[in-house]
Amino acid sequence: MSAVGAKPVVALGVANGIGTITLQRPPANAYDAQFLRELSDAVRAVRDDDAVRVAVIRSGTPKFFCSGADISTLQGASREGFANFVLLAHETVDMIGRTPKLFIAAIEGHCIGGGLELALACDFRFASEGTYKLGLAEVKLGLSPGMGGTQRLPRLIGKSAALQMMVTGESISPGDAHELGIIDDVFAEDDFDAQTNAYARKLANGATLAQGHIKLAVNEGLDGSLNEGLAIERAHQSQLFASADVVEGLAAFGEKRAPRFAGR
Repeated sequence: MSAVGAKPVVALGVANGIGTITLQRPPANAYDAQFLRELSDAVRAVRDDDAVRVAVIRSGTPKFFCSGADISTLQGASREGFANFVLLAHETVDMIGRTPKLFIAAIEGHCIGGGLELALACDFRFASEGTYKLGLAEVKLGLSPGMGGTQRLPRLIGKSAALQMMVTGESISPGDAHELGIIDDVFAEDDFDAQTNAYARKLANGATLAQGHIKLAVNEGLDGSLNEGLAIERAHQSQLFASADVVEGLAAFGEKRAPRFAGR
C-alpha cells in the first residue's frame, strides 16, 4: 500500500471479470521499491479475487509502458540494499507466473529494461503501433537484466536472438518485436484498446479455471523433463475433473448448447 496521503502508483480496477492493473508513476513509470510493493499487492489481489477472471497490465502514463528501475533510487545503494531490491523485483514478477489466471501486457509506449521484463512475465503481450521502443538496455549501465530477462527472453525467442538483444542493449520497434516473437500481436493505435479488451473479454468469458491450470502446467512443466511435465499435466487434469466447470462443460456438450463457465 502507498504511504498515508501518497498517491498510489499502481491502481487496480475490476469490471466484467477483467482486472486492470494501471501503472501510473510519471514521467516514465520507472519503478522503485514502493512501486514494486504496490504492483505485488495488485497481483495478489487479482489472484485472490474470484471476480477477476483475467488481468491486463497497462500504463496510465503517456509514451511509456515502463522504463525499468528508477536509477536515481539505486545510486549510492549498498550491495545488500541492491540485492534486496532485485529480490523484491523477482518476487513481484514471479507471482504473475505462479498465479492461475492469465495476464496480458498492453504496451503502448517505451518498454525498456525491467519494463520489458515485467511484460515477459505476462502470458500475452499486445502492442500498439508506434515509434516507441522495446529492449533490455541494462548492459549500458554495466549491469545484466535483473528482473528475469536473462531467463524468460531466451525461453521465448531462443538463445542467440535473446543474447544479441541483451549484450548490445539495442532497442527494437513493436513490429520487430512481433517478428521475433516477443509481441503476440500489434494493433493499430486507434483500435488498440478495443482489440485488447475484446481478447480479454473472450478469455474472461471462457473456462478460466482450466486456463489457469493450463498456464501452471506449461510454466511448471517447462522447468523439468518431459516425464516430469507429463506428471504435472496429469495432476492438473485430475484437479480440473473434479470442478463444477467440467460438470457444466460436459452437460453443455450433451445438450448441444454453449457452456456457462463459472471459474470454479
